[in-house]
Amino acid sequence: MLYPFMTLPDETEIVHSESILSEGRETVKVCIEKPIDHGFKSATCWLPDYRWEKIEGYTADEIADLQELIQSLSATIIELARDGGFEHASAV
Repeated sequence: MLYPFMTLPDETEIVHSESILSEGRETVKVCIEKPIDHGFKSATCWLPDYRWEKIEGYTADEIADLQELIQSLSATIIELARDGGFEHASAV
């Protein structure tokens, strides 16, 4: 399941998965999507490694900007992923 995290002024949507335990290690999938003419730009970033995959439509400079944003928010994203998303965490 993916949880909404943030919508940027340019309509870029950022969502994240629940915290995933794999091989004794916690990871979180962060998906980014921005509407463009006739489709979307999209990319996936895995925390805490900041490993990018499935990059479609974004330039290297745009990914660098997104990397900076995700790094600045990663602690919050990981914490929310443990709690089942922003809506669940804010209801507690």
